[in-house]
Amino acid sequence: MRVALIDYGAGNLRSVANALAALGIQPHIVGAAADLADATHLVLPGVGSFGDCMAQLASRELLDPIRQWVLAGKPYLGICLGYQILLDSSEESPGVAGLGLVRGNVRRFTESPGLKIPHIGWNSAVPRQPDTGNWRGLGAEPYFYFVHSYFPVPADAAIVAAQTSYGDDVFAAAIELPNLLACQFHPEKSQDAGLRIIRNFLTR
Repeated sequence: MRVALIDYGAGNLRSVANALAALGIQPHIVGAAADLADATHLVLPGVGSFGDCMAQLASRELLDPIRQWVLAGKPYLGICLGYQILLDSSEESPGVAGLGLVRGNVRRFTESPGLKIPHIGWNSAVPRQPDTGNWRGLGAEPYFYFVHSYFPVPADAAIVAAQTSYGDDVFAAAIELPNLLACQFHPEKSQDAGLRIIRNFLTR
């Protein structure tokens, strides 16, 4: 197994690399398409804004390689922005196109009295099929760590793997395709539950 961890200049690489190391995996940090040649799995973390992420990936000529990787059915783990950019667009960065690999857009949380935005802290993610696949050993309502003001809204409800509630919004905390797991929460900051879901994905 050779896990490629995308470095686009703004991701939380250290935390993700440390989580992989805790699982006995030394990730291969990549910042160019050529570095993906021998990879078996691709991990794209994300910190920052939708528009900045797309711009940084474009400047490194990584947008098309990532798109082709997913379309080829290769294993992809998207974290936070690494999930959001799979969609068509985001209210955070009007006019900026996402990868368009998943139909839908990214929306800001609905303002309501007393609600703090961004959504920061521990919250549950309710899996559609608990204790199977990527969710093996996590139970019916595992808790993960979130940091975000925007959430993905996939057009196809069938790909939603887990849901989370915050304020008046119920959102897709994670989606799954046969080769892909993308999560709005940060598994690398979610202690045992986070390590388990990463391990499950890498060893399916």
